[in-house]
Amino acid sequence: MHKPATFVSATALLIALGGQAAFAQDLIHPIGEGDFNWDNYEAFAAAHDFTGETINVTGATTGDDANRYRNLYAYFTAATGANVEYSGSESFEQDIVIASQAGGLPDVALFPQPGLAKDLAANGTLVPVAEPEFMIENYAAGSSWRDLGTFPGEDGESNVFGLFFGTDLKSLVWYSPEQFDEGGYDIPQTQEELMALSQQIVEDGGTPWCIGLGSGAATGWPATDWVEDMMLRTASLEVYDQWVAHEIPFNDERVVAAIEAYGSYALVPEFTPAGPEVVATTDFRDSPDGLFSFPPECYMHRQASFIPIFFPEGVVAGEDYDFFYFPPFEANADLGRPLLGSGGLASQTNNNPVTDAFMAFLGTPFAHEIMMSQGQFLSPHNDANLDIYTSDTQRQLGEILVNATSFRFDGSDLMPGEIGTNAFWTGMVDYTTGADAQSVADAIEARWQSIQ
Repeated sequence: MHKPATFVSATALLIALGGQAAFAQDLIHPIGEGDFNWDNYEAFAAAHDFTGETINVTGATTGDDANRYRNLYAYFTAATGANVEYSGSESFEQDIVIASQAGGLPDVALFPQPGLAKDLAANGTLVPVAEPEFMIENYAAGSSWRDLGTFPGEDGESNVFGLFFGTDLKSLVWYSPEQFDEGGYDIPQTQEELMALSQQIVEDGGTPWCIGLGSGAATGWPATDWVEDMMLRTASLEVYDQWVAHEIPFNDERVVAAIEAYGSYALVPEFTPAGPEVVATTDFRDSPDGLFSFPPECYMHRQASFIPIFFPEGVVAGEDYDFFYFPPFEANADLGRPLLGSGGLASQTNNNPVTDAFMAFLGTPFAHEIMMSQGQFLSPHNDANLDIYTSDTQRQLGEILVNATSFRFDGSDLMPGEIGTNAFWTGMVDYTTGADAQSVADAIEARWQSIQ
């Protein structure tokens, strides 16, 4: 049973471990308490002594989120004696590029997504990790994670340039358990069952889907997530990767089919409360509200793991709402259980012993568990104890993550900005409001050709 968090000074822990150096920051979990991998941590501490050294880490995380990481880094200091100086900035992406050109690089950079890391690996800013097979050996769907962190270096040779640490999931459908129980509806295990459920809800006089694409200047992005999920369920990982890298054209027939698969839900007038035109203008933050009306305005909402922060005040996880995995097609069972999401990549700019040890620390199940214990952190590490999660919702999300057979990043985030965060977004609005999928895909492909 996970015990409540208590506090102990790092000095006390150092004494317990044989101690390398005193450190002022308190540790949020005392040694030996809770179901953490303490043996794993003690073995790491016994193998490393960098007393008096300092390592610099930078990332985009600020505020309370940054403090969660500092709480983790305190354990590295307690184990090794090396101080960790973390600085977070909302302009991290610009700052790290400037540092790569003018000097002053950190030892470790925490990238919110791998696109920029790929660019910096190519110009020689980053160095390969010491254990390129680590994620294959220790992460669920490990080859997916390794491949996502593999880029050509300055010499043109491909290497693994980081370790993924923390992720968010997008392949989720949110619903009201009470409304499902009253309707006699079961959780669908396949896309075929999900479509049959949608049709059954209509026959019963209800509306199956809450969908909204509105997001100010970013209007349209929720539909791109639908398409990416459909690509992973109708085409191979290789095809998905080729699409994202523009090694196949955007108007490839398999991409058009994925757009139409999204349309099989969003464009059916009876499937949404007011039809496709309103889907295109409804703010994505407001669209799930229909789950909580009585009778429900709609029964299901496909959205990422962050969406509960926009649910009405007072609703309770597990009672008023729950979620299930956006399922694969039974007809495409050979594609497994793919998962769409995002995650942070920790990359090093040098391979000195302290930096190497810090990266090894991030790879321990213990490090993942410390972050899991603070909430808002999901881990694909096979050896991290799921009981450490702070809520049933987090634990269920963690189970989906470790049961996935493959993982891929949000494709639009990896495409050039003019495509992924512009033409793709607006194209999906055009499709939702009446343009045909082929024409939309043709227009996006023409835009991509124009910027090459």
